[in-house]
Amino acid sequence: MRIAFFAKQYFRNYKDNYQQMINILERANCEIFINHDFYKLLKSKVVFKIAPMVYKNLDDFDKAPDAFFSLGGDGTILETIQVVKDSNIPILGINMGRLGFLSSVSLNEVEQAIDSVLKNNYILDKRSLLSLHTDNDLFGDLNFALNEFAIQKKDHLSMIVVHVYIDDQFLNSYWSDGLLIATPTGSTAYSLSVGGPIVTPGAGNFIISPIAPHNLTVRPIVIPDNSTIKLKIQGRSKSFLVGLDSRFETIKASTELVVKKCGFSVNMIQIGSRSFFDTIREKLNWGLDVRN
Repeated sequence: MRIAFFAKQYFRNYKDNYQQMINILERANCEIFINHDFYKLLKSKVVFKIAPMVYKNLDDFDKAPDAFFSLGGDGTILETIQVVKDSNIPILGINMGRLGFLSSVSLNEVEQAIDSVLKNNYILDKRSLLSLHTDNDLFGDLNFALNEFAIQKKDHLSMIVVHVYIDDQFLNSYWSDGLLIATPTGSTAYSLSVGGPIVTPGAGNFIISPIAPHNLTVRPIVIPDNSTIKLKIQGRSKSFLVGLDSRFETIKASTELVVKKCGFSVNMIQIGSRSFFDTIREKLNWGLDVRN
């Protein structure tokens, strides 16, 4: 089996865990691939029996790996998806970060999780993405997001106005610090922090949420994800920030933005019987008496 690692940073506290993962895969005679930047940090800390293959992007593979292991938090998974793109290669999120809704495999579950992957004993959790379309092809071939699309003001002193149309029908003009359009996956990320609802991954929806709205009666709204969302921006500033997950670009007010459901999805590896509801209960401490 061919296993690719992707990570952004090396955690000294987890040196034994890195070695454990390498040992398990080497015992199973797996081909191991490690992204270039992470390998530079890892190579002097971990013992390899056979030198792994090093890659920078998916074009460096002569044959696609069977799975990607994303080592870090949910932010690392967002960057892993930028490598995987529309290849349908499944991703296992191993949590070395903090909250970890997507990177749900804890370090004490790693051996069992890897064994399940090697035996193809897992479920694929398909996650939908959204895509952004602009005349100037703003994000190139990375015009997609797993969590959310965001418009934010660049000038901190004034609000912006975002005019929103759903399938060419006018929805609202949002006077606010910005606007989010989130996927169900993104409903537990930035969208949640601005008051958006939690939506189950397979719900087939988008969530539109204002950021610090001027009119407090304007609330988040949930719409079908087969909708086409057009946005026009107005404000005193000449430029604004537009983001897809963790990537941001500057645009002019004249830029028309169109958000749709992306043409491909992401395959997340789910180990065992843990459900989305199990995850949110654990991560958000639902059902616990916080007074104790």
